[in-house]
Formats: sequence, C-alpha cells, structure tokens
Amino acid sequence: MLSKVISGGQTGADRAALDAGLDAGFPIGGSCPVGRVAEDGPLADIYPLTEIGGGYRQRTKHNVIDADGTVVFYASYVRGGTEATVLFCIRQGRPYKLIDIHLIMPDQAAALLIDFINDFNVEVLNVAGPGAGNCPEMYAHVKQTMSLFIRQATG
Repeated sequence: MLSKVISGGQTGADRAALDAGLDAGFPIGGSCPVGRVAEDGPLADIYPLTEIGGGYRQRTKHNVIDADGTVVFYASYVRGGTEATVLFCIRQGRPYKLIDIHLIMPDQAAALLIDFINDFNVEVLNVAGPGAGNCPEMYAHVKQTMSLFIRQATG
C-alpha cells in the first residue's frame, strides 16, 4: 500500500507530485541538491526534502534507490535528466512506469499508477520528469494525475 511520494523538488513533474501530496495531507519527501537548488530558486521549506551533495544526478540516484518504484512523466520523448532517471532505474533494477503526457490523460495515468503500485508492491513512489523550463505543461498534468492517484490509492 502506498505510504509516501518522493521527488527531487524541481519545478514541473517533481514539484507537482509534492504539491499533490501536500494538498491531500499525504506524506512526501525525497532528496534534493545542497542549497535546495531548483529552476525557480531555492526550494521552499514546506517541502521536507533532504539535501545531499553531488548535484542533480546524485539527487536523482538517491530518489530512485530510496523508492520501491518510479513513475517517469515525459512529453513525447525522454531526454536529459528524465532519461538519466530511467537509466538509474534500469541499472539499480528498480521498477519504473513511463507516462507520456501527450498520449495519456490524467485519469488514465492515475489508473496505470494504481496497477503499477499493486503489481510491484510499491509503498514509496518516486516521481520524476522534466522541469517547467523544458515542459511548461508538465506541472498541471502531473498534479492532476497525482491528486487522482493519491485519492484512489488511499481511498
């Protein structure tokens, strides 16, 4: 059963997942770079993330390792830090689910995530995807998906 949602706190997919958790009163967390670095400046203290050294890549690796599974949101194709997340999942032998926001609507994505956490016994779910600077529409899609998903997973 889902017990926590984690992410790295970046704008876009990461922040949307954390905000959905906060709105639902659901446990959130994760690792972020030292200084709480994000595209839009230091991450606010309302997000209970642990600062770690090594920059974005180390943060990504920590979140993959600390989770039982990872959902990777993307728009048409996987690239950059989002691609690195998938590679870390493969190298660490961790289950992951890819969701293309241009093809899968939030209600469908939430249903896929319910199946994913049940199939792989995911209690801690890592949420990853591009930042708002690379994909402005990511935040809204992920927030809606994660809000629906958390409601269904805990209801």
